[in-house]
Amino acid sequence: MVSLDRLGRFLEDLVGIVGRLKRQGVGFQSLHEKLDTTTAGRMFVFHVFAALAEFVRTIIVANTNEGLAAARARGQRLGRPPAMSPEKIAYALQLLAEPDRSMSSIAKLLGISRSTLYKALPELVPPKLAEDRLAAQIAALPADTRPDPPTVHQYDTLLSSTSTT
Repeated sequence: MVSLDRLGRFLEDLVGIVGRLKRQGVGFQSLHEKLDTTTAGRMFVFHVFAALAEFVRTIIVANTNEGLAAARARGQRLGRPPAMSPEKIAYALQLLAEPDRSMSSIAKLLGISRSTLYKALPELVPPKLAEDRLAAQIAALPADTRPDPPTVHQYDTLLSSTSTT
């Protein structure tokens, strides 16, 4: 293995992988850290290096999250810049007023996809396309795993048996 942190993301992963290899009679050797797990002493060093690698990764994640939070607090917009500026939206609306312009031609002229144009101008989404999107969103929802509610028929037998007594 070139580097220990390439093998697993967490200490448990690394220890589990090396343990499985050891049970199969395979020794682990990391070229970058010069680690070898064939003896007890070397296995101890492996655990120390694995713990240090996880510690460093945790610090990097924490620093990254702090940096992102600080940028958000300064009002900085994170992520990819929007494809449609207010000027492009106004221009697209102006082009849509021309009878010979299609959504595809407008999108091509603006250098965007048709779906980006529809996202920027949701009021222009054809009803069939909107229905298809809604159906796709509903289909993507997780299945309902709750038990079926009791039916009224289950209680009919109880009511009929108590009313005769």
